[in-house]
Amino acid sequence: MKKILFLALSAAVALTACNQSSEVKDTEAAAEVEPTGLKIAYVEVDSLMSQYQFCKDYNLLLNKKGENAANTLQQKQRALQQHANALQKKYESNGFTTRDELERAQNQLAKEQQDLAELDQRLTNELAMENAKLNEELRDSIQAFLKVYNKTKKFDYIFSRQGDNILLANKKLDITAEVVAGLNKRYKAKPEVKGAAADKKEEGAEE
Repeated sequence: MKKILFLALSAAVALTACNQSSEVKDTEAAAEVEPTGLKIAYVEVDSLMSQYQFCKDYNLLLNKKGENAANTLQQKQRALQQHANALQKKYESNGFTTRDELERAQNQLAKEQQDLAELDQRLTNELAMENAKLNEELRDSIQAFLKVYNKTKKFDYIFSRQGDNILLANKKLDITAEVVAGLNKRYKAKPEVKGAAADKKEEGAEE
């Protein structure tokens, strides 16, 4: 089973547009001067993902569900292997009295293998759907916060910065700390998330 990872939000968030423009001849100097013209800001996605409590909680929740799914599949796989070994021994010791009995046993084993494959696929799909749902919740929570945040800040654009998708940026335009602080202030963990966090603490205490 493939491990489902919580995906980072990478799409830029555009708020409002403005027709004003400014020209800077010296690129290096542009990184140090106060920005003029369009009012622009950006958020460091990597920092947001590591500091926003929503992301940390749901990474924990998804990992827990992934571990439970993997454990279930491993138990089913072991049981299937034991059944196959038992049938092999019975066949080698001439334990099947008729050919029909052997065929029924083989068909039953094949059905169990098919059931396991279907269970694997179902659990994988469920985790993928959960991951997509949480990514949508993440995007919605960020956009909802930024709409309120921008009522007073009045930025023309707020971009997401991840890796080298923005090659050069003035650090004075970085509003990551403000956004993360605001998001965490608004965030309230759901009961299922609190339960996963409690389980994680118990596991850590046992270790």
